[in-house]
Amino acid sequence: MTAIRVLIADDQMMVRQGFTVLLNAEPGIEVVGQAVDGEDAVAKVAELAPDVVLMDIRMPRLGGIDATRRITAPAGATVKVLVLTTFDLDEYVYEALRAGASGFLLKDASADELAHAVRVVAGGEALLSPNLTKRLIAEFSRTTGAPRAPLRERVGDLTERETEVLSLIAQGLSNAEIAARLVLAEQTVKTHVSRILVKLGLRDRTQAAVFAYETGLVRPAGY
Repeated sequence: MTAIRVLIADDQMMVRQGFTVLLNAEPGIEVVGQAVDGEDAVAKVAELAPDVVLMDIRMPRLGGIDATRRITAPAGATVKVLVLTTFDLDEYVYEALRAGASGFLLKDASADELAHAVRVVAGGEALLSPNLTKRLIAEFSRTTGAPRAPLRERVGDLTERETEVLSLIAQGLSNAEIAARLVLAEQTVKTHVSRILVKLGLRDRTQAAVFAYETGLVRPAGY
């Protein structure tokens, strides 16, 4: 089995080295490089072709949001970005998700949490299960105002079932949980998710969740 290749981008040397030690101790994960800022991260992605980038948001020269956008924007880009943040409701994290990040992780995460996050994101899933992520998406979707018309029109491309699945993705449910809720086979749910991403031109489940909130398909509790 090929190891998951990880690049760590953070301007603090102790953070880079600490995460490197933790991840290299995990089976099936290999840290292939470190980047000191966003510009360095973009260059190292091109050079080293990692599977996952652990990306700090606040860095000199080029911040994590712009770096994430540059890394994930090219057609055919497969690298996943996992945003690192100090605070669970960091106002910049939501923007990073919109820029293409597949999830976020607190810098004080345990070794097990860190390894789990890397494996989840590398496997093509979004890091949406933790309550922190769901709360963050809900919190900052409140600041987007009225649903954006061009996005709302794209919802019409989905079937009724696909729209239902999309709303459950946005609530943080896994494929297994969606299957149980809708009384479907899990493989059927996977097929629906794949079709949703293709129809909407989205990268992963995190992007789908953000889309659902921005279009008003799902509203935060109490709104």
